[in-house]
Amino acid sequence: MHIAYYDETGDDGYPSYSSKLFVLTSCYIEHQKWKDNYLKLSNLKEDLKRQYGFPKKTEIHIRKLLLDKQPYRKLLLTNKQRLELCLNIANCLKSLDIKCINIAIDKTKITINNQKIYKDILEISLKFNIQRIENDLRRINQENKFLIITDEGRIKKMRQITRKIQKINYVPSLYTKSSYRNEIKTLIEDPLPKNSAESYFIQVADFISYFVYLYILKTKRIDKWHNRLDWLSLDNIINIIEVIKPILNTKASKKDDYGIVIYPK
Repeated sequence: MHIAYYDETGDDGYPSYSSKLFVLTSCYIEHQKWKDNYLKLSNLKEDLKRQYGFPKKTEIHIRKLLLDKQPYRKLLLTNKQRLELCLNIANCLKSLDIKCINIAIDKTKITINNQKIYKDILEISLKFNIQRIENDLRRINQENKFLIITDEGRIKKMRQITRKIQKINYVPSLYTKSSYRNEIKTLIEDPLPKNSAESYFIQVADFISYFVYLYILKTKRIDKWHNRLDWLSLDNIINIIEVIKPILNTKASKKDDYGIVIYPK
């Protein structure tokens, strides 16, 4: 039995949107390894409190931290300290016994020819993400099952999507332009809601999602970073992703060293 935690970066709107890129990240854990992973993250929060004065009960929302927004501004961290803090988090994450999958939708690549497929950004990204979790778990053991825990914001829509793909699910063929039916079989229960402030693992998904988001924006030249991130470099981002590479499911994509899947292809 596995538990998959989800979070995202960017908005899932289309054709109207505020971000040209949407990244949906899942982190999934075998239930027997949950407690050990939890304790490592709890110890990380203790370390962050001791080194940076980061309150243990304060949620790690990495975008706001890097942009120096509240409630993090009152910590009076320098840019160097914020980057060091992120590296400390990354070094903890690489020791976890979890796997993470990143599905990205580049809205600038949506055209008249493919817009029918990408009319619902959240649906298509969640569908592709769940499909890859299922593929991975069934490679290990055909009897594997998993359930989803996610932030409360999109729970209703995610329930609708997961119910749908357990009944009817078309998957694009790797070898032709056609698709075939392959309903999701390993998912149990509806997605369950949890406040991200009360879940270390949703915060892990948030951390990974945002760094993958920045990495794709820059390397694929989709859009500029926020002006308040001008102190960061692409090398800084790549360094973070290299550190957490051990927990990224690199088999999710054969075209990317970090297993990041970007659609439309």
